[in-house]
Amino acid sequence: MTTVGYARVSTIDQDLTVQQEALNSAGCEKVFSEKVSGASTIGREELQRILDYVRGGDELVITRIDRLARSVKDLQDIVGFLKEKGVSLRATEQPIDTTTAAGKCFLDMLGVFAEFETNLRKERQMEGIAKAKDRGAYKGRKPSINVDEVRSLKEQGLGATSIAKELGIGRASVYRVLAE
Repeated sequence: MTTVGYARVSTIDQDLTVQQEALNSAGCEKVFSEKVSGASTIGREELQRILDYVRGGDELVITRIDRLARSVKDLQDIVGFLKEKGVSLRATEQPIDTTTAAGKCFLDMLGVFAEFETNLRKERQMEGIAKAKDRGAYKGRKPSINVDEVRSLKEQGLGATSIAKELGIGRASVYRVLAE
């Protein structure tokens, strides 16, 4: 049996040290870490590596359930996958241990709260953006395409594919600019 840890923070500015130390203290022989949003399992390469790495009888250790997943569906998918492989899940800061009935129950409850928290954060963000737009303070992101440059290259006889390659943008963006 191998005890394996998984640490995750949402942004590159955040520090993984506290989680990594807690996982090492919990007896993890190997710790996988990444700095990526937990809102989805898409793009989480270290999560995929650890799921490929663990074997029957192993134990996956996390500090908190929201480090593993932020949606009930993702959490259930991950836990179901681990169960099929014969891998148990334990959290160092929460009473989660999938080898016990109480631990499984608490895992599901915390998964619901993690998703609820994510949804609340999105709602607050959308409210803030709406208020900023009303004040005229939010104008969206700055244009990344130089419209004049696209038109100039078109006037020089270049096609959409060539313009896109020249400027490092998508062909659809070139067509959109030229249609304006």
